[in-house]
Amino acid sequence: MRLSTLAVLASPTLALALPNYLKLTNSPSDLAAQAISAAKSWVGGAVDQTKTQWHDLENVVEDFGKERLKVANVEMHGIEYLSLTHPAFPQHRLRVVSPKICDPNINQLSGYLDISETRHLFFWFQESRRNATEDPLVLWLNGGPGCSSSGGLLFELGGCAVANNGQNTTYNEHAWNNVANVLFLDQPIGVGYSYADEGEVNNSPAAAEDVYAFLTLFIAQFRAYSEQPFHISGESYAGTYIPNIASVIHKNNLALDLAPVPGIPRINLDSVMIGNGLSDGKIQFPSIPDWACGSHYGPFLSDPNGPECTSLRSKGARCERLVEACQKTNSRFSCLPASLVCWQMYSSLQELGLNLYDVRRTCNKAPSEDGPLCYRELQWIETYLNKKEIKKALGAPDSITYQSCNMQINQNFLLQGDGMHDAAALLPELVEAGIRVLIYAGEADMMVNFIGCYRLLDNLPSTFSSAYQNAPNKTFVDLNGDVVGWTKGINNLAFVSFRNAGHMVPHDDPVGALTMFTRWTKNQSL
Repeated sequence: MRLSTLAVLASPTLALALPNYLKLTNSPSDLAAQAISAAKSWVGGAVDQTKTQWHDLENVVEDFGKERLKVANVEMHGIEYLSLTHPAFPQHRLRVVSPKICDPNINQLSGYLDISETRHLFFWFQESRRNATEDPLVLWLNGGPGCSSSGGLLFELGGCAVANNGQNTTYNEHAWNNVANVLFLDQPIGVGYSYADEGEVNNSPAAAEDVYAFLTLFIAQFRAYSEQPFHISGESYAGTYIPNIASVIHKNNLALDLAPVPGIPRINLDSVMIGNGLSDGKIQFPSIPDWACGSHYGPFLSDPNGPECTSLRSKGARCERLVEACQKTNSRFSCLPASLVCWQMYSSLQELGLNLYDVRRTCNKAPSEDGPLCYRELQWIETYLNKKEIKKALGAPDSITYQSCNMQINQNFLLQGDGMHDAAALLPELVEAGIRVLIYAGEADMMVNFIGCYRLLDNLPSTFSSAYQNAPNKTFVDLNGDVVGWTKGINNLAFVSFRNAGHMVPHDDPVGALTMFTRWTKNQSL
């Protein structure tokens, strides 16, 4: 969730040290056995694996033993973590705990990827409720830039939902981990629980490299998930993040296909799923007047030729010219002006007092009344995740103050003109390689409207373009048999529009979103 409104608001050799609980004199088989025992203790005791669903753990750790993986206990910030490292990433390590909050009946991991001694990415992993050994692995990213993916977990599609002013959580029956193993990642550095003592990331290509390192290390450490299909999903500014991340994964996979590196897994990238995402401003920003003045939720629908719509069309044309110049040069000096001008298109819309993310709702100006982004639940999430006991359970230092969205990061990306680059241009190569692309959108969203999202896919150049463009629109029916939108697509390109949803589709239409997600990850017809 969250697209930048700053402009509006502000006008392998594995010769590694052995874990501290292993002895140097032990044989390799003894080491593996002790590692298995330690790992079982970490996840809550040597219990029946079929009951815990902590599948293939022994095989995973045995593989690690063969590779002489460094597995150790480490204490930081008063928290004991299991520390996992991989020689291909000598400056990286995973520090993990196994939380028992949110949905204690499933296996969970949380903690950090330490990119260096000073930079740390937070993640929260929830295993599938159905069949963890068969269900896919999915990465979820919120947008911003600067907004925490824990917001997506606790407000949209995670195993629990924040409740009671942030005092506790409730079970989410429509969670996406009903049918998948889901990773929620706070990135770039500085978002949510992620933190840095120094250094920052202010552009999506650089952020994508960190995410690739995280995924490679996570999958290398937890081999049980390495064979399943992998999907990247997210919303809003994740429409820029995701193509960059997917492109980095694809290029590294190609390199590994040519020259495999012992211990480095190939990430089985199957698809990307982008919800109400900004991927190509040249196409999407000019759609704002079309949505505002011509769609059923448009606030100016009653006067499509009035002064507001005339002004929006003029601003849209100027924005389009500037974005085109930006995309020709990819220079900050041309992209920053485009960013400032294009985001100013929302100034007149914001004055209407409507929620930019769901125009069916009004929005009070005081954040204390409606919370961040006009959703009280996001304020509740801040309350919940700033509780000392919750931080400890998740492995987050008590010194961190959790924010739903970090506006300094938002500003850093804005001042680089990052969102004006054509991230969608990275998608055709993926499609040609057999990686599927799904774009979905809630029709009540004003921030990244469904018309622009639809046009984005309709104009995506590939050998499949003609087949996609000629595909008919069909009704989209959810698991309950209700018509909740429409869809268009072929095997590897698809669009879904949700009639009764805004920017955060899994929150607004949880049944419809889970229906789409289930069918797509199973490669079924939508």
